[in-house]
Amino acid sequence: MFVFVCVRCGSELTAPLSQVALPVHARQKYGNGLQLPVLMESGTFAVELEPWGPSRRRREESAPVAAPPGDPAGAVVIVPGDVRGTVLIPERRGGACCGFDGSDGPNMACVTCGLPVASRIDDCSLWQAVRLDPDAVRRLPGAGSGTGAGPSSWTELLAEGTAVPPSEPIAPWGEPFRAGDRWHWSPQWVAAAGQALAHLLVASEGRAVTVPDGLAATMFRRALDVLLPAGGPARRAVLAGPGRQADAEAEADASADILLVPSHPQTGETWTPPGPAHLVPLPFGVWLELVHPEPPPPVPASGPLPDGFLRDDPPAPEVHELFRIDWHVFQQTLDRLPAARAPWLREITENITRHTRTGVL
Repeated sequence: MFVFVCVRCGSELTAPLSQVALPVHARQKYGNGLQLPVLMESGTFAVELEPWGPSRRRREESAPVAAPPGDPAGAVVIVPGDVRGTVLIPERRGGACCGFDGSDGPNMACVTCGLPVASRIDDCSLWQAVRLDPDAVRRLPGAGSGTGAGPSSWTELLAEGTAVPPSEPIAPWGEPFRAGDRWHWSPQWVAAAGQALAHLLVASEGRAVTVPDGLAATMFRRALDVLLPAGGPARRAVLAGPGRQADAEAEADASADILLVPSHPQTGETWTPPGPAHLVPLPFGVWLELVHPEPPPPVPASGPLPDGFLRDDPPAPEVHELFRIDWHVFQQTLDRLPAARAPWLREITENITRHTRTGVL
């Protein structure tokens, strides 16, 4: 456990926190005018390894080039409710329309000495978070440091982990949730698909790729069919991971070329099988839902319910839109993979606007 303090006066700025991996959807903007929840779980923090802002890979270079403005590399991301001893700087609202977007630099100051220490992000269609400026805070051991049991094992995650449903109701900004709110594809799924698609394209080596039927097909099949050439021997991507080694289906998939595997929510490490394979990471909660999808709620065998009876569960929600991959997450991920310099992959990234206009991404 750690607490973060002001570098100038030493005042504590956070509750005690434990470190986890930065979520894939940390930089996501989803929809227009929608009310997204907090990015992190209470009591946790993650570190931005790269600056906040767009990036592009120069053709001659293997490293991405990040463009300002935004938070610097090393920013500490926490839930707003875990902040202590700070005050907002209202004139640094940025270009937001409904809240703060952090584009004007730190918009929170230490209440003791006035040093700008963090950026609060809570504008519409953005995940709510606070990003501590790494140059304005220090990390110190907090209560309980050194007594933790360490990251959960894969077995523990399977037993205790929570799957992320593929769809959810999202209210417009500033309005309460209602039973009739429109259902959307989960922003976490849309971002996870963007990250995974970049790895799938690299693993494809320019050949067609097949994915399992069901939710995996909903996520990837349309984009893969458009971005990769048809015909010829296709590479096969299957779901793999902890708890599936003894599965009969997994045994049949032993010859698959590409494995869709979970990443650890605390360490960020990708589950790795014993033998060599092309691994495509998925957030653990999304992977768990793909492997063990939630069964649909029960419905009457035929006809409507009798008069005087009420359902004890809502009807299965429907999302009245195609699943569209988060192209921004896709491009950010692809830009940071060394194989993105291959000519056929460059052509995809250079024509990304055309693909987004056609609704593929």
